[in-house]
Amino acid sequence: MSHPDHSRPWTAPTAKARLDARVQLPGSKSLTNRALLLAALADGPSTLHRPLRSRDAAIMADGLRALGAVIREVPGDGLFGPDLEITPAPVVGGGAIDCGLAGTAMRFLPIVAALGDGPVAFDGDPHARKRPMEQTVAALRELGVRVDADEPRLPFTVHGAGEVRGGELTVDASASSQFVSALLLAAPRFTEGLTLHHRGERLPSIPHIEMTLEALRQRGVAASTIGEASWRIEPGPIAPLDEQIEPDLSNAAPFLAAVVAVGGRVVLDGWPAQTTQVGAMLPALLDAFGATSTVADGSLTVEASGGAIPGASLDMHACGELSPTIAALGAIASAPVEVTGIGHTRGHETDRIRALIDNIAALGGRASELPDGIRVEPAPLTGGDWGAYDDHRIATAGAVVGLRVPGVEVDDIGATAKTIPEFPELWAAMLHGQDRSA
Repeated sequence: MSHPDHSRPWTAPTAKARLDARVQLPGSKSLTNRALLLAALADGPSTLHRPLRSRDAAIMADGLRALGAVIREVPGDGLFGPDLEITPAPVVGGGAIDCGLAGTAMRFLPIVAALGDGPVAFDGDPHARKRPMEQTVAALRELGVRVDADEPRLPFTVHGAGEVRGGELTVDASASSQFVSALLLAAPRFTEGLTLHHRGERLPSIPHIEMTLEALRQRGVAASTIGEASWRIEPGPIAPLDEQIEPDLSNAAPFLAAVVAVGGRVVLDGWPAQTTQVGAMLPALLDAFGATSTVADGSLTVEASGGAIPGASLDMHACGELSPTIAALGAIASAPVEVTGIGHTRGHETDRIRALIDNIAALGGRASELPDGIRVEPAPLTGGDWGAYDDHRIATAGAVVGLRVPGVEVDDIGATAKTIPEFPELWAAMLHGQDRSA
């Protein structure tokens, strides 16, 4: 597959007709990273089929290699690259891990490093140093782990002492559910397991925590919810697993929103009958804009009439990662669109609310900040620059707007390599009505 030149702005293609396409997407980032970590801590080798091949997944794999795991590529079905075979080993210290801009890696890997036998230095991209890490550092210290940090953000060094006792821990995970998942995933290796309580101004993303609990249960770990915001992980073995990774349903958001934007039909293959991914909320979200969604024979079909896009008011606290796509629909809607419950996305790869407001305004649109969200009102749009801000979901939001607005120039479509490196090709194939798998 040829790849576009990501060093130059990418002109988002404008739809010339209603859509009629079939799309297949690479694996879930969230499931891939959880599976990689658990495989690295398991009692025997595991194989991941159709794992995500992206910058975030590569950062997680490289970080686990630095901590001692053996991860190698093996032949897969060819759709999205090789499978991964993971052979666990005792966690080792003495290395350094670059977390890039991967929030999952910067929350998950320090907890694993605490199980090792020496210091591990953590750092990341410049914006990663702004992401909230206070609770990760505080929790490690409360668990008896030494952390050297000038301030509770990257860079810092975790000093593993060979074991973590665990027991009972209370945290404030209002800013990130990844922090809760990090503790739960490593907890079977704690001497006493872990009883974890969240106390804070808002609940973290419960769907992401349920995904973590289910991943643990699939590997034979006793993992349970014991209250509205409390969880218990028993100590014990983590079974190896031969696992097929589901397609990334959050990455499906721009492809399915495209149907709302221009009308027609898109069929997404590989839609799971049951899933813990937050992308499963997409059909209900898009139905609010007049779309019709049908699941049958392992595929999701979304259809819409096109034309005027109605307004909507949506609480997306449980699925904030989908909010840039919905805000993009708001920019081209015929009535106001409000998205609330997403204040925490200010601390994601970028301040997503501010990035969306600035990008929409640059095209002549009207968007304003709410205490925990964004309001977008109808306004005539013209082409112009759309900043990706090193954020994959801001980049793809620009592609959605560009379906209806000629001349939207995304400055760095390469930001999509974080979770879907094939995005430009898959997007072009969808607009040409092709049945495209890669």
